[in-house]
Amino acid sequence: MIIVGGTATNGIDENIAKAIQLKLVKVEHRVFPDGESYIRVPEFIYDKDVLIIQSLYPPQNKHLVELELLLDTLVELGIQNITAVIPYLAYSRQNKRFREGEAISIKTVLKLMYALGAKSIVVVEPHSYDEMTFFGGTVKIIDPFPYLAEQLSLNDPLVVAPDRGAKSRALRFASKIGAEVIEVQKERDRVTGEVKITNIPQFDFKEREVIIVDDIISTGTTIANVAKNMMGAKKVIAVAVHSLLNEVNYNKLLQSGISEVIVTNTIPTVYGKVIDISPLIVQQL
Repeated sequence: MIIVGGTATNGIDENIAKAIQLKLVKVEHRVFPDGESYIRVPEFIYDKDVLIIQSLYPPQNKHLVELELLLDTLVELGIQNITAVIPYLAYSRQNKRFREGEAISIKTVLKLMYALGAKSIVVVEPHSYDEMTFFGGTVKIIDPFPYLAEQLSLNDPLVVAPDRGAKSRALRFASKIGAEVIEVQKERDRVTGEVKITNIPQFDFKEREVIIVDDIISTGTTIANVAKNMMGAKKVIAVAVHSLLNEVNYNKLLQSGISEVIVTNTIPTVYGKVIDISPLIVQQL
């Protein structure tokens, strides 16, 4: 097997290649003045089994098209067995038709990958496990939450799911450290995107170390709103796999009472403590 490092890896391709001692071929790429992407596989690949590493972090559309170009090129070069490792799967949150006429974006993305030659994919914590059935080949989902829980030193922790969708993630995180879990309820306006906290269980947060767990932090609004209600907690930590935070939204989290933000390197970020997900991917390959 040979590893092909795509155009958006954040160093994960190099980490994996070094850990499992496989040859790494880095894709040659550039962007033309009109914005179109150029892709070239610079070496002859003699192996019929290839592992592509390509995350789909911003700019998502660019990195998705480059993955499509790479898949099609490898198939035309005679590669018969392609596995795509996608640390961050873009469009994962649009996994159903919330309003009439909407595209089910993740369905289109996964169908394209399969049609262009990916026989199997490896994804780190997609937004919904059910959506992975849209892919026609073999799927391996990497659950990062027990791994993340191991990286923290906690005293009397309480794990909080910021909404119903995060409950399973909170349970997976909490099971590793034997912590309690509570679930917050929220509502989202599908037109404006505005989030409203509708219910927080009655609980004594005094002197507890509270960990708010989710898959993605983007605007940080939901987690910030939850954190503001954790009155009396010894400290509040936000843990997420994929971080799309910018400086404004990171500061919003800190101002809400969160003392630390912990994320992984599936997406490049300078905000918060970053844990390398590469060792976990290596274990699961």
